[in-house]
Amino acid sequence: MSFSDLGLSADVLRAVTEQGYETPTPIQAQAIPAVLRGKDLMAGAQTGTGKTAAFTLPLLDRLASTAQGGQRRVRALILAPTRELAAQVQDSVRVYGAHLQLRSLAVFGGVGIQPQITALRRGVDILVATPGRLQDHLDRGSVDLSKVEILVLDEADRMLDMGFLPAIERILRSVPARRQTLLFSATFAGPIRQLAGRFLSEPEVIEVARANATTESVSQSVYLVDHARKRELLSYLIGARNWRQVLVFTRTKRGADRLAASLEKDGLTAASIHGDKSQGARTRALKDFKRQSVRVLVATDVAARGLDIDRLPHVVNYELPDTPEDYVHRIGRTGRGGERGEAMSLVCADESGQFRAIQSLIKIPLPVSTVEGFEPAAPFDPNRAVGKPPIRRGAGSGKSAASSRRRPAPQASHPRGDRGRPQGAGKPGSRARQRRA
Repeated sequence: MSFSDLGLSADVLRAVTEQGYETPTPIQAQAIPAVLRGKDLMAGAQTGTGKTAAFTLPLLDRLASTAQGGQRRVRALILAPTRELAAQVQDSVRVYGAHLQLRSLAVFGGVGIQPQITALRRGVDILVATPGRLQDHLDRGSVDLSKVEILVLDEADRMLDMGFLPAIERILRSVPARRQTLLFSATFAGPIRQLAGRFLSEPEVIEVARANATTESVSQSVYLVDHARKRELLSYLIGARNWRQVLVFTRTKRGADRLAASLEKDGLTAASIHGDKSQGARTRALKDFKRQSVRVLVATDVAARGLDIDRLPHVVNYELPDTPEDYVHRIGRTGRGGERGEAMSLVCADESGQFRAIQSLIKIPLPVSTVEGFEPAAPFDPNRAVGKPPIRRGAGSGKSAASSRRRPAPQASHPRGDRGRPQGAGKPGSRARQRRA
C-alpha cells in the first residue's frame, strides 16, 4: 500500500513525497481513511509509529477541500500536553500543508502571550495548543473556537496524567457539539475510555499495538549498581562505548540539573530539560542535542514527552519512573521509524519495586547484569518477588564494592583532540537522593 491509495489529495500527497515517504505506517493506513470519511476516532498506537501524520494529513485534506472565504476562523484545534509536542505538531502541519492555503499557529506557555494574541487576531485555520495556555486565551477572549470542525486530543493519556482534565472540559464547552473528534493515546486505560465516552460520537476504534507493549526495535538491558555510583557508571558507559547522543531520564527537575552539571565536570557536553526551564532554554537544549553539539540530554518525563529526535540511538533510565507506563514512553524515544535503538536502566536496590512493576506491565524478561568494577555492595535480585529465576550476573559479579577491583575509566580527551578516542571519563563520586519535584 502507498499513500496514494488512502484517498489523500494531490497537494497533500506532493508534500508527503517531498519528505521522502512512500509507504504509510499501520496507524496511518487505518486512521487516514477513517478521518477522511468524517468519523470520530479513538486511536491507540505505540510511540514512534507515525501517529502525528495519521491525523495531520487527513485533517489538512479535509480543511482544504472545504475552503472558506472571508475572515479566517479556527476550524481545526489540536491539543497537546507539552510545549515541545505542540511545536512539533505545528512543524508537521506546516510541512504537510506546504502546498495548501491554510494558516496555522501554535500557542503554549513559557513565552509571551501578546504575540500569540496578535497572530490570533490576524486569523488562523489550524490552532495547536497546550490546554493551559489555550485556557488563558479563552479567559482573555483572544480566541474564538465557535467554528471548530475538527478537534484532536493528542497523547490524551498524558494530558490526563498531567491534570489537564478541567482545562480540557472548559475547552470542549467552547467548541461546537457537532464536530469531528480524534483521540490519540498510548493506552486505553479506564480514564481514557471514560473521556472518549463523554466527548466522542460512535468512534471508530483503532489499536495497532498491544497496550503498553515495548517495541521490538529497541534492545533493553538493566545494570545493577549502588545508588551512589550511578553517575560514575553512566559517565563510564558513555565514554567507554563512545556514545555520541544519549537521552537520560531522571525523576526530578533538580536531579536533572545536578546530573547534567556532574557529567559536564566529567568532560561530557550535557544539558538538562524540564518544566522549570524557560521555553527558550528548552528549545536551545533540544536543538543542540539534535545537531550533536550536546552529547547528553538529561530530561524529566513531562519535558521529554513528545520529543521527536530522528535516529536517537540510546536512552538511559538513570532512575526508574514512578509508574511503569512511563518506562514504555521513555524507551519509545529510541527505535523509531524502523531504526534500531538501545534502552538501558541503571537500577539500585531501592528501585526493586518499580522494576517488578515494569516487568509485570511489559510481560517480557529484561536481561539483568552488572559492569565489572561497579557491582553493588549488597547483591540483590529485583525479580525474586515475582518468581523469576536468579539473575545471571556479568563478569566479576558477587564481589563487594570494597573487595572488587574498580575498572579504570577512560580519560577524557581534550575537546580538540583525537575524535576517535572515547570522551568523558567516569570519576568517583556520590549523589544525594533527590526529593520529589
